[in-house]
Amino acid sequence: MASSNLAGKLVTLIGGSGFLGTRVAQDLLRKGVRLRVASRDPKKSWHLKPLANLGQLQFAAMDIRNPKSVEAIVAGSDMVVNLVGAFDGDLDAVQGSGAGRAAELAKMAGATAFVHVSAIGANADSEVAYQRSKGIGEQAVTEAFPGATIIRPSIIFGEDDEFLNMFGGLISTLPFLPVFAPDAKLQPVHVEDVAAAIVTVLENPSLAGKTYELAGPEVLTMLELNERIAKSQDRSRGFLALPDFAGRTFAKATGWLPGAPISSDQYEMLSQGNVASGDCPGFAKLGIEPSPMTLFLDRWMTRFRKHGRFHEAGA
Repeated sequence: MASSNLAGKLVTLIGGSGFLGTRVAQDLLRKGVRLRVASRDPKKSWHLKPLANLGQLQFAAMDIRNPKSVEAIVAGSDMVVNLVGAFDGDLDAVQGSGAGRAAELAKMAGATAFVHVSAIGANADSEVAYQRSKGIGEQAVTEAFPGATIIRPSIIFGEDDEFLNMFGGLISTLPFLPVFAPDAKLQPVHVEDVAAAIVTVLENPSLAGKTYELAGPEVLTMLELNERIAKSQDRSRGFLALPDFAGRTFAKATGWLPGAPISSDQYEMLSQGNVASGDCPGFAKLGIEPSPMTLFLDRWMTRFRKHGRFHEAGA
């Protein structure tokens, strides 16, 4: 393993037990950092234990809504990465003012770098609560920690994500599927590429202090995405492209119900699309070539095929 200037540094991952956090943790452990993974349920990160050397990995319980718990987990940190996010609940406490407070406490603790994961579409003036809280969080972080880095990924995909697998499951079981916002453009980004970007910023201080938009190399509409997933499953499926009026009406009428497929806010964000604006640097600035989703899709959709790995084309 090549030597890294991160070796021996104490890096704290706030909300590090999730989908993206797991990949960031894996990359950082390979760099030889002393890693503290903090989350509400530390047990969710225990699968990382075999990847660490003795004394290299620590787990800590915290809740970003509780300043005392955040203060405790950032203590002594050389660098802090905030990965906490949510789509419902008190969004300001989690990813708005809560993110700013975490940055402030990290600065007070003496951390030299703070990376905050936001999202493409973050906008403090948005009428959509998720986008608004993300935008407020970005502002609060940069005010509390001058020189902080903001990472705005597009929709993140991976083998065990809740994005491709949700559509994969629906397409494998339903002969006919409505498609919300069928013309909305998406630029999905591989989870491994986002993790690599975060580690690259930590490893290279000259790259810090900027806002990066991280999007994949392929732009797909929602309808094209569904069609590609069906093709990867070798399934023939009927897709009904819902007009905007029908999609909005459905989301408004049913979005408040538990288990509803889409809420009004989610529909609004989807209809806007999720592609890089071009106003911020991206992977090229970080020296990373992002991977296309189609590179992995056939392999990942194997489990949704009629006979799994024993499926024959056209069966």
